[in-house]
Amino acid sequence: MPKQKNTDSRRVYSTDGGRLCPQCLRTVSNCVCGKDRPAVNGDGIVRLHRETKGRGGKAVTLVKGLPLADNELKSLASQLKRKCGVGGAIKDKAIEIQGDQRELLKHELEKRGYTVKIAGG
Repeated sequence: MPKQKNTDSRRVYSTDGGRLCPQCLRTVSNCVCGKDRPAVNGDGIVRLHRETKGRGGKAVTLVKGLPLADNELKSLASQLKRKCGVGGAIKDKAIEIQGDQRELLKHELEKRGYTVKIAGG
């Protein structure tokens, strides 16, 4: 019996040029969509990590997986830091909040409509 070809599949990577834009199916560097290109959503779940590595034993909470543009991410980070009453930063598309603020951030992000999971220890 011959195999049936999956018609729902879509190329996302080419060995010739790398990652492909999900809208125009061109390489990301040759994309014609510009700013209309959707943000990388991953699996749609925002994950909260607690990390102490490289910080002298002090804990920070990392918020990863937010499908936002840079300016929206910066605005959300500012609001979350204000809500927690602590400082923080944005590094590698992840928001860092000082201290172990996972429970507070989980409730706040769920109020804003995100699916949130507490990941790691």
